Amino acid sequence: MLKKTLALLGLLLLAAIAYLALWPVPVKPVVWSAPADPGYTGAFAVNDHLAQLNMIDLGREEGPEHIAIGPDGKLYTTVLSGNILRMKLDGTAQEVFVNTGGRVLGFDFDASGNLIAADAIKGLLSVSPSKQITVLTNQVDGQPIRYADGVVVARSGTMYFTDASTRFSPAEWGGTFEASVLDILEQSATGRVLAYDPATKTTRVVARGLAFANGIALSADEKSLFVAETGKYRVWKIGIDASNLDVAAGNSPQAAVLLDNLPGYPDNLMRGLDGKIWVGLVKPRNPTIDKLAGKPFLRSLTMRLPRALWPVPKAYGHVVAFSEDGKVLASLQDATGAYPETTAVTETRERLYVQSLHAKGLGWLKR
Repeated sequence: MLKKTLALLGLLLLAAIAYLALWPVPVKPVVWSAPADPGYTGAFAVNDHLAQLNMIDLGREEGPEHIAIGPDGKLYTTVLSGNILRMKLDGTAQEVFVNTGGRVLGFDFDASGNLIAADAIKGLLSVSPSKQITVLTNQVDGQPIRYADGVVVARSGTMYFTDASTRFSPAEWGGTFEASVLDILEQSATGRVLAYDPATKTTRVVARGLAFANGIALSADEKSLFVAETGKYRVWKIGIDASNLDVAAGNSPQAAVLLDNLPGYPDNLMRGLDGKIWVGLVKPRNPTIDKLAGKPFLRSLTMRLPRALWPVPKAYGHVVAFSEDGKVLASLQDATGAYPETTAVTETRERLYVQSLHAKGLGWLKR
């Protein structure tokens, strides 16, 4: 009886080893080098300036991922349900402006008052003031745009936007968060910066080789783009005239890392007042994840574990303002992570509205 029990346990052990080593997973992790985490020091010293946020109740909605003030003076925000909400600046008179049938992450407004949306499912969209939805582009060079993420409209009318990953689309992998985890775990750096010209209705690749290309903003002179590379904890400055530039090759005359080795994962980028640019660090860094950078097999193995055992970083609220030359101007934090996954800040003269990937309400601070 004992021999049979031991034999059964041995078979179970072999089955478990075979599963952990051989069961197919969607990612093909590559080796990369994670810089040593400096932690919350210097300009990022721990504080509680983001604690005790005021809240605007969004009812059953959650995830005010991006917030902007429209030409009509009202506040717009995108939420997990696919709705784009519109309200007064104090949060009253809330209404559903439109539902795209996808998941809008970033958006901006063009000179005609159209809402230009980076929809992670649908592509780059235009929503007219009368709520008519038009797909502007969903492919480039014959390839699909799988994960439209952030967008900014230049005075010229050109729309610059990010395609976070050409490997993992939210439509195919369970949603935006799930697809982002897969892409960042794999580190194949397939993210791109794209440009759409509404005059010619053409789309081109500005830059590629980004490990999850996320938030995007224009410089004041509109000659450069600031782009968050979430998977490698940094923000790039890229010339708008770049063409199919591979930033994975490193700094060049047309592209350079502006903020490097951040203490968390940078998400949205928003122009603030007085020359500031805001970025949200949606999650803090995790020592286990950094240690696995050079161990692709172990990263594959984690995908075979129950999700509860994945090395997901803890909750930590953190938004940062910086100048165009890369100087950190503000760092607002909440170590409790009570307002989860802070993605950026929308700044007005009266308030700082805090964006969030999964919060149940819309947080704000009085300036």
